[in-house]
Amino acid sequence: MAGNSFGQAFRITTAGESHGGGNVVIIDGVPAGLPLSVDDLLPDLDRRRPGQSKIVTQRQEADTPEILSGVFDGQTTGTSIAILIRNQDQRSKDYSNIMNKYRPGHADYTFDAKYGTRDYRGGGRSSARETNVRVAAGAVAKKLLAELHDISIIGYVKQVGNIIADIPHPEAVTMEQVESNIVRCPDPVKAEQMIALIDEVRKDQDSIGGVSELVATNVPAGWGEPVFDKLKADLGKAMFTLPAVLGVEYGVGFGCATMRGTENNDIFRVKNDSITTDTNHHGGMLGGISSGMPIVLRCAIKPTSSLSREQDTVTRDGEQTTIATKGRHDPCLLPRFAPMGEAMIAIVLADHALRQRAARV
Repeated sequence: MAGNSFGQAFRITTAGESHGGGNVVIIDGVPAGLPLSVDDLLPDLDRRRPGQSKIVTQRQEADTPEILSGVFDGQTTGTSIAILIRNQDQRSKDYSNIMNKYRPGHADYTFDAKYGTRDYRGGGRSSARETNVRVAAGAVAKKLLAELHDISIIGYVKQVGNIIADIPHPEAVTMEQVESNIVRCPDPVKAEQMIALIDEVRKDQDSIGGVSELVATNVPAGWGEPVFDKLKADLGKAMFTLPAVLGVEYGVGFGCATMRGTENNDIFRVKNDSITTDTNHHGGMLGGISSGMPIVLRCAIKPTSSLSREQDTVTRDGEQTTIATKGRHDPCLLPRFAPMGEAMIAIVLADHALRQRAARV
């Protein structure tokens, strides 16, 4: 199956299914000598894992990683790093009664159309379960970026349904603010409203979508390749590889459609002997190359497709029927999305950090 690898100089390859034995990632390109242990991977994996609060799926997975190769005596060796996360709480029987039915909003039909067969247990390869090893790879990328350039990356919930957080300075949001509540919104007032809304739709056997905002700070100016490998293009693709992402924007995003050029342009200044801009409508990228300003992205996340409420659908044989998906599912995907989005941004930035090393003397 093609399409399992991402990146060039920093490259990841993943394998695994939702209800298989586990998921594995192989990371190529990490330089030798980077201090690395399982403890470096756990914080982000704990933020992504299921069962962590009442507003996420209650599947119980410890998501404990095993580093199989590429690390010796607490440091990377420069060779491929392999990380395995075993599945421990699969309940495949929850899917046996829908094995021949297509779940609305899922990849069941499209996988059948492509391969003529599919793993119906929790979505198989199309499941978000696969993102646990991406988060592990992202933790490695984050550590590399911190060592090389003191880059930090943070994601949080900006919107759930019609509730929008007030976050005037995305670059100033701290991890303590994000982790202060179970919905991971740094606006405490709106966070409580979001939690109440998620709980309401859960009791109604429904789900709700929203927006996650992601910010990378201290990214040097000059990263990204002209034309097809622009930083914004690679970040856009990275975000769209994540399940449930239906839209991506950066900077002012679609807001530019109603602005004039005089409003949209960010005016250059020199501050503390560095070139900067008064505003950051460009979201940290100009011409697809980093400007040195914070990189600000937003992802629109769709409502969870798996619902216990009965819906119309068809079988593999084209017969009209109904379906109600059993199992344990997130009523809202946003609280667990932040570490996934952070991971993919880190992987892209690590890739371009290494590529930039070869771009000039």
